[in-house]
Amino acid sequence: MEKDPASFRDPAGHVYRAGDRVLRTVSLRGAAAYEAVRQSGALREWIDRGWVIDTQEVAAPETDDPFVREAAYVLEHVPIPFISYPYEWSFPLLKSAALLHLDLCLDALDRGLQLSDSSAFNVQFVGARPVFIDVLSFQPYRPGDYWIGHRQFCEQFLNPLLAAALVGVPPNAWLRGSLEGIPASDLNALLPFGRKLSWNVFSHVTLAARLAKRAASTPAGPGGRPRAALPRAAFEGLLRQLRNWIARLTPQHATPSVWVEYSSMGTYSTDERTMKAERVRRFVESCRPRLLWDFGCNTGEFSQVATAAGAQYAVGFDADHEALRAAHDRSRTGDLPFLPLFLDAANPSPEQGWAERERRGLAARGPADAVLALALVHHLTIARNIPLDSIFAWLTRMGLRGLVEFVPKSDPAVQRMLSSREDIFDRYSQETFESALAANARILHADTISASGRRIYEFAV
Repeated sequence: MEKDPASFRDPAGHVYRAGDRVLRTVSLRGAAAYEAVRQSGALREWIDRGWVIDTQEVAAPETDDPFVREAAYVLEHVPIPFISYPYEWSFPLLKSAALLHLDLCLDALDRGLQLSDSSAFNVQFVGARPVFIDVLSFQPYRPGDYWIGHRQFCEQFLNPLLAAALVGVPPNAWLRGSLEGIPASDLNALLPFGRKLSWNVFSHVTLAARLAKRAASTPAGPGGRPRAALPRAAFEGLLRQLRNWIARLTPQHATPSVWVEYSSMGTYSTDERTMKAERVRRFVESCRPRLLWDFGCNTGEFSQVATAAGAQYAVGFDADHEALRAAHDRSRTGDLPFLPLFLDAANPSPEQGWAERERRGLAARGPADAVLALALVHHLTIARNIPLDSIFAWLTRMGLRGLVEFVPKSDPAVQRMLSSREDIFDRYSQETFESALAANARILHADTISASGRRIYEFAV
């Protein structure tokens, strides 16, 4: 058994991994709250609705770990196919995670329960559907209680959504650099005056920023003025007001979508796109990957082809927010085993958090059984100046087998990229592409898929 490096803050219990199994201890400190939630019947109903991760009590395994040996209970969770983080979520993923959190808060309150925190890291995704994973966050509600997690909810859910919806600033880079979320004071400084006239914005952002500033400038003293009890109706009203507001939010797009431009360019004819999809289908049928990563997934077209052909689960990565919105809609509408995430392939998610282990980098969550890198390499080489040998050294660490596409300089897409800059890419050619790939993996097949000379290579590490 190995303790999950992200599970060390909660005194109520810890998460462990034992092979493919995911176990959670419940400490003596957390036992009473867990028993109250279990006995209410809420946990089983939430699991049946798909709101909470499937969980059952199991016998404690043999181990020398004192936290396991002294646990009041040991729980086993159904594993999440791929662990993702809020800074990798698109706007619709973050929004659906926020709405799930509020739905749980409201339903819990009806049952005499509440959540002890509002961490966005307590939500994961199966496909594009959110699921709550921290069953020890629930505790009995006491009449008059305030919403303990309100500030954390605002910093990790509401404020990032508002950054995108009100200012057109995607929060991904911000959340990656600030794992605790976006403080009200920071967001308030960005908002134009007109936005602050909204009662919702004023009460949850502007007023919160002023109170935080006042608290920081007030000397700490013993005790302090006790807060008046919050009526349950007011607690519920706050939750419903937030839910209704968030449900209406839509993102602004401060920059044009590369995907929209790319789609309108007609890069492939219908026959060529069909040929490319067929190549993906044959590849997936031959290797039947449990986990497939699709770099540059765009709207998820080829991830959908892969899952239909036998890939058990696909994770797509793209840096275009409009493409990710379309990919999310594709996955959600079709209930696909496909999770589209935000990722800049030239700057993938690193190891970070406490001791640089709390949140795992992309490579640490792999390798995948198979990868797709279609229409990706020329963007990294020509737009980002990354050498081919470096690209393939990285790509072949990400997956054991894969498909990668070569786009020649004569292709209209590359010509458009070179139209605004000097062509300094003397070593970008089919020969150097093949040589760099062969230096890192075995090339199994190569197929020409377009009149412009695009080729798809299948490789194995």
